[in-house]
Amino acid sequence: MNINTSIADGVATIEIARPEKKNALTLAMYQAMAAAIAAAQADSTVHALLIAGQPGIFTAGNDLADFMAHPPTGDDSPVFGFMRSLGACEKPVVAAVTGAAVGIGTTMLLHCDLVYVAEDALLSMPFVSLGLVPEFASSLLLPRLLGRVQAAEKLLLGEPFSGLEAVALGLANKALPSAEVLAHAGRIARRFTLLPPGAVRDSKRLLRAELGERIEATIRAEGAVFAQRLLSAEAIESFRAFFEKRRPDFSKLQ
Repeated sequence: MNINTSIADGVATIEIARPEKKNALTLAMYQAMAAAIAAAQADSTVHALLIAGQPGIFTAGNDLADFMAHPPTGDDSPVFGFMRSLGACEKPVVAAVTGAAVGIGTTMLLHCDLVYVAEDALLSMPFVSLGLVPEFASSLLLPRLLGRVQAAEKLLLGEPFSGLEAVALGLANKALPSAEVLAHAGRIARRFTLLPPGAVRDSKRLLRAELGERIEATIRAEGAVFAQRLLSAEAIESFRAFFEKRRPDFSKLQ
């Protein structure tokens, strides 16, 4: 399945475990993560969730071959199911990020409550370079968090940035040496077992109340454009160039 799940000490861990493919996400993996989030939400012994990748790689984003074979063209797509599950989770979600976090590997962090990254982690959102558009409400959340010009740099140019920069930009709580990230994130997640769960749940709801409906509407709006862009000549050329290991050529597509 490539998604490992476990529950220990009041923390449900969801581990992306496909290192031979740089933890690239398939539809089955999205389904497994959504199911794991739902199960943790329903389990009264779980006080927090921890999302992590493998040492040195969080996720390379979507598995493009699987993605193109089963494009997310409707609300029933497993990609959107994962988005809804993470966005609706009432329990605190902690992320531990080392190595690359590409595309949704970065945008999902906007929906986690606490994020800990390796100093040398490399985050990026190269949607435009693939002929696509931002997703997971990043077009709404990033300008509010970073300011318009920084968000434009990250979304329009797809500029990668380090874990240290992610902290400076307000995308992550703390940057640590790579070998320390998972253990630190686990300790933080376990702190929620000492806190009153109802107060944590209500506080998380209040923190997110202002943008709740706007986030859902933005995800739908982004998804509609995203689905259209998947069929565009630009996206087709981008994906073809990726598989052929060459630079895309958009000069003849105008």
